[in-house]
Amino acid sequence: MADARRVIATVCLSGTLEDKLVAAAAAGFDGVELFENDLVHSAWSPARIRRCCAELGLDIDLYQPFRDFEAVPPDVLRANLRRAEAKFDVMAQLGVDTMLVCSSVSPDAVDDDELAAEQLHLLAARAAERGMRIAYEALAWGRFVNTYEHSWRIVRRADHPALGLCLDSFHVLSRGGDPSLIRTIPGEKLFFLQLADAPKLDMDILQWSRHHRLFPGQGAFDLRGFTDAVLSTGYAGPWSLEVFNDVFRQADPRPAAVDAMRSLLLLEEQLGLPDAGLAPAPRLAGYAFAELAADEVSAPRLAAALAALGFSRTGQHRSKPVELWEQGDARVLLNRSTADESGAEGGAAIGALAVESADPARSARRAAAMLAPTLPRTRGPEETELSSVAAPDGTAVFFCRTGADDTTSWLSDFAATGSERDPGTGVTGVDHVALTQPFDQFDEAALFYRAVVGLQARPATEFAAPFGMVRTRTAADETGSVRLALDGTLVRRGQWAPAVRHPQHIALRTDDAVATARAMRERGAPILRIPDNYYDDLQARFDLPPERAAALRELSILYDRDEHGEILHLCTELLGSRVFFEIVERTGGYAGRGEVNAPVRMAAHRRQRLANGGWGTV
Repeated sequence: MADARRVIATVCLSGTLEDKLVAAAAAGFDGVELFENDLVHSAWSPARIRRCCAELGLDIDLYQPFRDFEAVPPDVLRANLRRAEAKFDVMAQLGVDTMLVCSSVSPDAVDDDELAAEQLHLLAARAAERGMRIAYEALAWGRFVNTYEHSWRIVRRADHPALGLCLDSFHVLSRGGDPSLIRTIPGEKLFFLQLADAPKLDMDILQWSRHHRLFPGQGAFDLRGFTDAVLSTGYAGPWSLEVFNDVFRQADPRPAAVDAMRSLLLLEEQLGLPDAGLAPAPRLAGYAFAELAADEVSAPRLAAALAALGFSRTGQHRSKPVELWEQGDARVLLNRSTADESGAEGGAAIGALAVESADPARSARRAAAMLAPTLPRTRGPEETELSSVAAPDGTAVFFCRTGADDTTSWLSDFAATGSERDPGTGVTGVDHVALTQPFDQFDEAALFYRAVVGLQARPATEFAAPFGMVRTRTAADETGSVRLALDGTLVRRGQWAPAVRHPQHIALRTDDAVATARAMRERGAPILRIPDNYYDDLQARFDLPPERAAALRELSILYDRDEHGEILHLCTELLGSRVFFEIVERTGGYAGRGEVNAPVRMAAHRRQRLANGGWGTV
């Protein structure tokens, strides 16, 4: 399957048909499924669309959908055949030879497999006279035919060489179907493969399909198992994406098409196909650094906070206004040349992340193969050449290998300050980094970090926050050395947004949160105050030992536990418009980040902002 054709349905993308075709070609797709509405809405003739596709290097692999055809009375059948002949004429002008026919939802249809097979045989015969084929698809909500096993029985009974199946992963997996039985279908009778992922939702299947499909790797379906079953039949046709999603159909089609292609590349890699063009993701070993971009107002506040948290200013970049702050294995760069893109006074943002890669060059090659945009970078003479790419939200992602004795280490770009190293407060490294994503980039970001960086994402969850619902998703490498949290508000409209917009934070690891919190408080660190109500409820839920409960309350430490272990965490106040630090202690196998406590922290940050006279409003 090294030569598998990669195809995308035009319904996946936003814009006019011309916009969609240009975006699909730019992302490297071989062809498109032409959704009928896109043709109807276009001012271009079918012949001109065909010429445009040829100029862009695209084929039209499928025309769809043709609805409500089979198992109908004679008068309805005559009308349906007339419709079909008109579509065959359009297909001839488009240069496409396969039409998708969906199982009927019409009230005219009857539950009669023999009649359905007879009428589909007739349609296939007419298509064959034109050198065309019919791909019959079982809609998950079809009136009588709603499983691929049922559609295969009808196709087999119809017994015409121009009639085969279209298999759509959503229609199979949304009903909990067993894809293993696909292996019993002859590959030559599988005419088309459509792929879509989706989150696990308990809702009407039609609404689920129309609004919540995702690209492979973004949802909860076992696309690997489904596609493997299809390939076992000998199927050698196109791999096509058919995704109905409200966000994708309003977003810029160019990055959406790139996201779609990235999802297919990742799926090919998971299936072990020989020529996905990918360098395997190298092993990771934690964060090399996180960079804070700060303006002249927030930079001094961040520097004071880092010192109070126990960090030492150990280096100054040789050619840029960037400071290196260190404690344990945690490194934070403070970049005084840039600021939060909002332009707010006191703006600060996480501008870059750097992961420790066993092979930075191979990480960079993989990123390029996964269509991650390379960021231009100016560097002075003899400065280290670092590879970085842009995440969907614009955050720079670097691939590094840190080593004090390594002349290729990025640390060599920093001149030592000569200051005595602070003994610190017990911080040992970076536990995780949390980034708030724009609503329309949440799923794209999760796929980016999975495909480009090699992190494995956990299912997305939601929680009720003081100013609306928040979606959250964590991702980590196999050892948990690199953890990333992605958050996003479900709706954020108008001027009523009194909470902190797009919060970001760096979570620092410690082996003893209580001792670290005491040390930081003694140094005047701006620790966020948590109200007593939280601790009254906490004690009711967990019945902690009195001494421990008192220490948590005194030091404003948040707490959670599950069947695997515990987390103790505390936060600083906002240090700019949206940035803060978190201190984390994990015990046992606790892998979350205390999500249950996020609304408490958000409300406390709101109180802090009001108390500071609106500091950091955006």
